[in-house]
Amino acid sequence: MCQVILPDNLKGFTVYMIGIKGTGMTALAEILVSRGASVSGSDVPESFYTDDDLKKLNIDIFSPFSPDNIPEDVSLVIYSAAYSPENNEEMYAAEQKDLPMMSYPEAIGAISRHSYSCGIAGVQGKTSTTGITGSILKELKLPVSVLAGSVIKSFGDSCTMLSGSKYFVAETCEYKRHFLNFHPKKIILTGIEPDHQDYYPTYESILTAFLQYIDRLPQFSELFYCADDEGACEAARLSFSSRPDLIFIPYGEKAVGDYKLTVLGVCNEKLSFSLAGFSGEFYLQIPGKHNALNAAAAIALSVSLLKEEYGEISVANISAIKKAISSYAGAKRRTELIGKIESKDILVYDDYAHHPTAIKSLLKGLRQFYPKRRIIADFMSHTYSRTEALLEDFASCFEDADMVILHKIFSSAREQYKGQVDAELLFNRTKKHHKNVFFFNEVLDAKKFVLEKLRQGDIFITIGAGDNYILGTEILKEPNF
Repeated sequence: MCQVILPDNLKGFTVYMIGIKGTGMTALAEILVSRGASVSGSDVPESFYTDDDLKKLNIDIFSPFSPDNIPEDVSLVIYSAAYSPENNEEMYAAEQKDLPMMSYPEAIGAISRHSYSCGIAGVQGKTSTTGITGSILKELKLPVSVLAGSVIKSFGDSCTMLSGSKYFVAETCEYKRHFLNFHPKKIILTGIEPDHQDYYPTYESILTAFLQYIDRLPQFSELFYCADDEGACEAARLSFSSRPDLIFIPYGEKAVGDYKLTVLGVCNEKLSFSLAGFSGEFYLQIPGKHNALNAAAAIALSVSLLKEEYGEISVANISAIKKAISSYAGAKRRTELIGKIESKDILVYDDYAHHPTAIKSLLKGLRQFYPKRRIIADFMSHTYSRTEALLEDFASCFEDADMVILHKIFSSAREQYKGQVDAELLFNRTKKHHKNVFFFNEVLDAKKFVLEKLRQGDIFITIGAGDNYILGTEILKEPNF
């Protein structure tokens, strides 16, 4: 495979993207176009929510996959991690022709070389932290490109916020050590715990990957870590012993210093909190202490970049930060209010949470925000390996829901599971912890049941990385409810 170094100026640079409709690939295409590249790509014929974004960028999309789609003058082929030469004829042809090729994580890493880059990492909270950070930096008018793992409302319903290239803030993924392609000057670490068991069979293995990522920081760089997370604290301690040159900045309720968090409560569906180093209160319109933690991390990084840019921060800067946080409306599939049934004041939410810790935080946040509403949680577990490894944690994570609906396990395309765990076992274990649990193997088989159970003022929320989000959409379509 021919190696290539991505130039800083991409004018006259032709990029072909295999699997271009993916969320990350579309966001990457937007960044490449903004920097002058000519981009085209290919994907399956099915419609994706990214189709409109690609159309706005005037990007030609080819389908089906064919080696003939690749431009003769191509400078670089970027491919989605979902494809390989074994399952994609375009990749095979590009490899045979010895064309310059990069995976999506490698391309993000190549872009990070040309900016003052900051990586946002952790098993939970990456997307929201990236979204809040980008919203603050947008309000502060810093020359920055921001790349999140989902659509952010304050980015104009995009995964990217592009207002310059001096700084680059990106959500960086731990799966298969993808983040080791990134070149960070600063890192936010939201937390570390067991996940991606198909790749990281033990906690020690995933911890090691994060330590390797932290070690990529240049001398005297800053690591912002969550003092309320045991894994993040352990990583900070271990990194300090091997990299005492780094600057370790904690945030959270257990932190010492400017970013010690105090959650003050919920009033008028706004979460208020304070930080030790700042006067006054901050307000969030998205629920959950976990989002206050995400906001604290975002504030810490934003203040650091302000100092990098101007040498100091002003009262006006702090006011702008507070404004950005109070107006932050969330990310797609992150406690996303997808609709309301006006006749019965029923709120329908969706959330991508697919780890027990995230689910507990999500439901606790909703309970604090809406103490008088009943919560019906519909969950589809994602991957057999994760379900097996965290079975008891999944079974006991729904304590803040009044009713729980479970479905078959949504298997990953990359998974070859040979164990004994299935959806029925998860259902039976969950019943030991919760008195109101129901099971429907297929998602839409639960529609009639949900419509019968919903009452005035309820919250119905679909949870998980599977396809059960369609149930909320279908319920909102019901004309006679």
